[in-house]
Amino acid sequence: MRPATRLVLLTGWLGYVLIPWYLPEGMSLAGYPFGKSGTALALVLSGAAPWLAPIGVALVLASLLSVRQENATTGKLLAWIGFAGLVVFFAQGFAITLKDQGMPTLAALLGGAGAAQPGMGFGALVTLVSLLLLLCHGLAYRGLCRGDVFTTSSIGIVIMLIALFIFLPVSTILRSALVDQSGNLVLGEFVERFFSPTIWGLGCLGANTNCGVAWNTLILAVLTGVITTLLGLACALLILRTGMPGKRAMRLLTVLPIITPPFVIGLALILLFGRSGLFSTFLFDWFGVPRSRWIYGLPGVLLAQVLAFAPIAFLVLIGVVQGIAPSLEEASQTLGAKRWTTFRTVTWPLLRPGLANAFLLGFVESMADFGNPLVLGGNFEVLSTKIFFAVVGAAHNQGQAAVLAVVLLGFTLAAFWAQQYWLGSKSYTTVTGKGDSGLPTPLPRRITWISALVIGPWVALTAVIYIVILMGGFVKTMGRDHTPTLQHYITGFSIDFSRGLYFDGSAWPSFFTTLKLAAISAPLTALIGLLTAYLLTRQRFAGRGALEFATMLSFAIPGTVLGVAYILAFNVPPVEITGTGLILVIAFVFRNMPVGVRSGIAGLSQIDKSLDEASATLSARSFTTLWRVVLPLLRPALVAALVYSFVRSMTTVSAVIFLVSAEYNLATAYIVGRVEAGEFGLAIAYSSVLIVVMAIGISLIQLGVGERKLGRRGTPALASSAAEPIKQG
Repeated sequence: MRPATRLVLLTGWLGYVLIPWYLPEGMSLAGYPFGKSGTALALVLSGAAPWLAPIGVALVLASLLSVRQENATTGKLLAWIGFAGLVVFFAQGFAITLKDQGMPTLAALLGGAGAAQPGMGFGALVTLVSLLLLLCHGLAYRGLCRGDVFTTSSIGIVIMLIALFIFLPVSTILRSALVDQSGNLVLGEFVERFFSPTIWGLGCLGANTNCGVAWNTLILAVLTGVITTLLGLACALLILRTGMPGKRAMRLLTVLPIITPPFVIGLALILLFGRSGLFSTFLFDWFGVPRSRWIYGLPGVLLAQVLAFAPIAFLVLIGVVQGIAPSLEEASQTLGAKRWTTFRTVTWPLLRPGLANAFLLGFVESMADFGNPLVLGGNFEVLSTKIFFAVVGAAHNQGQAAVLAVVLLGFTLAAFWAQQYWLGSKSYTTVTGKGDSGLPTPLPRRITWISALVIGPWVALTAVIYIVILMGGFVKTMGRDHTPTLQHYITGFSIDFSRGLYFDGSAWPSFFTTLKLAAISAPLTALIGLLTAYLLTRQRFAGRGALEFATMLSFAIPGTVLGVAYILAFNVPPVEITGTGLILVIAFVFRNMPVGVRSGIAGLSQIDKSLDEASATLSARSFTTLWRVVLPLLRPALVAALVYSFVRSMTTVSAVIFLVSAEYNLATAYIVGRVEAGEFGLAIAYSSVLIVVMAIGISLIQLGVGERKLGRRGTPALASSAAEPIKQG
């Protein structure tokens, strides 16, 4: 066997023989290696956990194979041993849980009738990874993925992570749609709930009432997806293809909404356009325009979502626009095509992968959004808020919430397949191994003017909103008492120097916890997301399409439902991690991973596969190719994944509102508590601090990752001026 396989086998034995199998209470090792903190081998020998013996047998069989030569037969045997070990591992884990729970028949078959076991710990985790990698190495020995161990192991790890932390919790909550409180199958109730008029009703076509909640959500999501994609494209084109002044300031303002807690923008819009808002008061006092409640409903929610989600489209599209080879556009102009013709026939088709992924992200973000509809929805109901009140409302109808989640998944699946159909099987490769020192073609005048007219109001409104947000922390009560004060910041972030450096402000504990968890989850999110994108675009394996859709599941499910699903799935053995910081990191990683996946897919669709093949021809393994060839060309996607995951970890509300604990309280949970208590000044002050911290974090990420070097020259302004003499000649 290869040294890597022997190392994996040794790691499995360490997890089985030396590391405590279960998660010790209070991390105490009392009674080691037996008792609650015992190792698997010790528990088997003592008779306390005989059901763990088959896992040891799998490791023994794999050890016997370690002396054999590497060939297809050895690979087949190793793969079957790893697979059998995994089956036994999960069978005993889900069959033997709490007393009177689990799978009694299977538990008796494994020798654990009437027994119970706590949540698995680090020994079980290490052994699980070892068994999985033995399976993957065996498949590589058989020639899968050209025999590359790194590729097969990466595919196995990604599938396992998605199965455990996306499919398992989502299936747990969706199972509630088909069963009653006693666990009995009730298909009739499911059909009745699914086709309810409150979901699919069309009363709004003939009366002044809302459509069904499904149609409301779909209309809002389509409008948000289209508008955010066009805004993101216009901003990317203006920044990269024109010499307009103030591009740095515009880029900052377009990214600001992504680093803002979701409900703060909605609150700012109410302070501006509500019945007593600044603009409403101004229009009434000066022009006699009656005050109205137009901000509550579809217009207000749409405006808030466009402001919040357009930066996501911008982050995806700026890398795609950068990746378009100038030589292709120059070739078009050399053949006599005008700028508009070049843009329509060359540039626009090459933007399709970015446009499709940006729309999909905006569409799914809108469907899963909870904060903005809650603040601005009024009588306009959407699926996310409907699910929230079904879960936490007085009725507590978990089955109805699960049915609504099924509808959300259906819409997401339809959007996913529509994106695939639009892209088709065409090639969008523009980054190849050849040098390209062409000049980027300046935008056609009409595109420049249209983009500027669209971006101008967006940037102006964003600037006004953030002025209101920043002012709110420095006045007593925004909208009523504008007396200047620093009391909100003192209450939240005061520091006592009389006892040394003592952080005695009420917001400090949640701030430090949030910052620590975000710093841990951001690189993990980017790593898993981009690795998944690489596997989906560069490797061919069974179930690749299903895996790609599975990565979008956690994005499609509203954060509230995902939080409840995590509680149901991980509050009992075999994975018992509720109330810990680990469950928050996992929620952050797999909630935000789809952005890294979609950004990576958009970027990789532009990179010629011949670069990978050239690296392989020079005897480089897949890991070396990924690290030294592909990753440097994916820097825009890496920045997008890191920035988005860091910011969302700092600002998410719905996904973690049920997962926080006294020890691991987060900034957004603290802010929600202040809003519920009516302390809006402190909430806005805390949000302002978060905005500043996240802006610094984004700058550090961009500085650390750097920019992609494509060997191209000139700036759009210089390109434009250089092209004029040629045109005149």
